[in-house]
Amino acid sequence: MMEPVTECILLAAGEGKRMRPLTTSRPKVMIPLANRPMLEHLILAGKEAGIQRFIIVVGYGEQAIREYFGDGSRIGVEIDYVVQRKQLGTADALRSAEGLVSGNFLMMNGDMLLSADEIAEFCRMPIPALAVSETDHPEDYGVVLLEGDRVVNLEEKSKNPKSRLINAGAYLFSLEIFERIQMIGLSRRGEYELTDALMGYINEGSLFAFCLRSWMDVGYPWDILAAHELFLDALQAENLGTVEEGVVIKGTVAIGEGTIIRSGSYIEGPCIIGKDCIVGPHAYIRPRTSIGDMCHIGNAVEIKNSVILNKTKIPHFNYIGDSVIGSGCNFGAGTKIANLRHDYTVVHVGGIRTGRKKFGAVIGDNVLFGINCSVNTGSLIGSGCRIAPHSFVDGVYDDETIISR
Repeated sequence: MMEPVTECILLAAGEGKRMRPLTTSRPKVMIPLANRPMLEHLILAGKEAGIQRFIIVVGYGEQAIREYFGDGSRIGVEIDYVVQRKQLGTADALRSAEGLVSGNFLMMNGDMLLSADEIAEFCRMPIPALAVSETDHPEDYGVVLLEGDRVVNLEEKSKNPKSRLINAGAYLFSLEIFERIQMIGLSRRGEYELTDALMGYINEGSLFAFCLRSWMDVGYPWDILAAHELFLDALQAENLGTVEEGVVIKGTVAIGEGTIIRSGSYIEGPCIIGKDCIVGPHAYIRPRTSIGDMCHIGNAVEIKNSVILNKTKIPHFNYIGDSVIGSGCNFGAGTKIANLRHDYTVVHVGGIRTGRKKFGAVIGDNVLFGINCSVNTGSLIGSGCRIAPHSFVDGVYDDETIISR
């Protein structure tokens, strides 16, 4: 009988350039989902599935990961770290962890979401195994071709993919994989590709496939909204703060310690509000909104289906719809974000299709707005930008840009 898989290597060294500007000051895996870093969700799912020890491959922004997770004892697991100093591909990242696992192990990309049940099911597969998922846009991923339960080919991104099954970034390996990695060279992209190491298994007919049902890739900022919809639908209601008289709360709402909900506010769940926040008076928070710690959502402010990170202030007569807002931002009175085109077509950000007819803006950390600014649908505002009063903001802006009307 195969020994249970209790060790996992998590790849978390990348910057996550597609997530800019949210990764200007944090690694992608530390972007909060329902007020927890996405990497924590994956570790907790792995723990529930029977994984006891995690080796996290860190690089960009590694200090944030180390400080948050420590040795793992806070969440009941064992965590060790190894550094990938240069981003030289997935095989190179895996090779950096050689010698730290003792037997068969699970390997996962740290920027995806996967249920505990499916991790446990996957870990019972024959080894080696690759997790795959079906998608409506396979051209954005590496495509997997199967015959029965075996992988027969892996294709790079193609405009005309031969399959809707994609590589989901989860693997089961024995220690033999490290020997195979030593035999591969640099790819055309100048990286050591794990897919090159897998081709030997494929040619031998020994690479098994496992089809996932719950996998989610958080690749772009707007994917954060989809992830929140998933987590908030499973939210447990709790109130650890202070709710004044005259507040209406409907549905599942979680309120953190030290938070004050002032009179006249109306909150519709599912939504989560972090610690030490001030909400209201007369604020309207609509479903599937996530508000981080130490935020201020003030008088006559409406927030709908949005993610607000820590220490952001939206204090007077603002509307935020279907948007992702970084930490430490300040919205001047009357500043609003549009979230629907007049032609009702799918919103694009910087020429990239979001897949969402309702989408507002992506705003980085420490962005300061003057009063009465208007932010158009599909705008992306870099971290540290300064926006003058009465400005119309439309398009993509680099970090530290000064925007005036």
